[in-house]
Amino acid sequence: MKLKRLGLIALSLVLSLTLLVGCGSDDSTSGDGGSSDGDVTLTFGLWDKYQEPVLREIADKYEEENEGVKIDIQLTPFSDYFTKLEAAATGDVLPDIFWMNGPNIVKYAANDMLLPIDDKIEEDNVDLDEFPEGLIDLYTVEDSLYGIPKDWDLTALWYNKEIFDDNDLDYPTGDWTWDDMVEAARTITDKDEGIYGIAARPDTQEGIYESIPQAGGYIISDDRAKSGYDTKEAIEGVQPWIDLLDEELSPTLEEQADTNALERFKAGKLGMVYASSYNVPVFMENEEIRDKIDLVEMPLIKERGATIHGLSTVISANTDHEKEAWDFVKYLSTKEANEEWAKSGVVIPAREDVLDIWEETYPDLNLHAFVKGLDYSIMYPVSEDTAKWNDLEEDYIKKMWNGDLTVEEGLEKLGEEMDQFLEAE
Repeated sequence: MKLKRLGLIALSLVLSLTLLVGCGSDDSTSGDGGSSDGDVTLTFGLWDKYQEPVLREIADKYEEENEGVKIDIQLTPFSDYFTKLEAAATGDVLPDIFWMNGPNIVKYAANDMLLPIDDKIEEDNVDLDEFPEGLIDLYTVEDSLYGIPKDWDLTALWYNKEIFDDNDLDYPTGDWTWDDMVEAARTITDKDEGIYGIAARPDTQEGIYESIPQAGGYIISDDRAKSGYDTKEAIEGVQPWIDLLDEELSPTLEEQADTNALERFKAGKLGMVYASSYNVPVFMENEEIRDKIDLVEMPLIKERGATIHGLSTVISANTDHEKEAWDFVKYLSTKEANEEWAKSGVVIPAREDVLDIWEETYPDLNLHAFVKGLDYSIMYPVSEDTAKWNDLEEDYIKKMWNGDLTVEEGLEKLGEEMDQFLEAE
């Protein structure tokens, strides 16, 4: 893979001044991130307001046990997070520690922005066997590991029990096939009442990234050099969504643009929906549906498959406090820290030995459906510049969902153009 420096426009430089003042240090610290009395302040960048309080509790406990180290948590909304991060990268003022996701890991690692941690893991005997293999693979770039997973997410089939009861239907089970789901959607759909059986979401992670592997296909080859969209398996994984639209069992693309599938589900106007595990706290804080919903594994098309994604905690290659930053990242990987994430219920903790604690956070939900998905999960598709072909995916999904292109036409063009981007990397 050819290494390239991040190409950022002048606007990013402006953003680095306006958004990142104090990113590497604050008024209470000296220029190298340490205070005048020798204390070390580690800046930590993240984007989720639901998770910030949990991280603060974990950091407070760490600070109590490690006198002289302070963790300065810096929250940025996701919509601005990577713009801010790229500006910081340009100015060499990245936070000491920060969250990284799959679509961006290769770009930041390949451009020497992140600290490889293989040697540190070996020196400190950090056991990676407790973490999902797909996530270790995701954050390994050119045979170097750049982060320890902090959480993971998979997709499941959520359903509204009240709607099923009203239609005298048995609830979905983990043995359902796609045809079982379609048959239930036919019974549930009542357009006069504004209720649809299922949503054909114009989505990747909670849509075609799930159905294509279940049809035996792939999104990107293991060597990140070839698209899998121009295959018959990809067609078999996408066409079922279009069939739902054609049969009017799903809201149209235009209707979903007005009110998206998750909002329809929360409003009790959707019998079923594909939704990822990070929606658990979002759904369960909604008093309208929290007692009416449950979930099962995704229905079977041809074979079991699920795309796993999750965040990783990474360290800036330019941190002035490599030793302290690694020590805190290592602490975040421990069973003790992961138990705190598990108890919070806001995310699925990365370590598999605490998943039973997470499942108990909402005992009335079948959260084990997500855990079962680990057995057949595959790595989230990424390359050096994932964002470029992510834009292509979005464009061609819209064209296929609108009927401007057939599935065969759309996937053939998407595959060709994605291959061009991959060849140029």
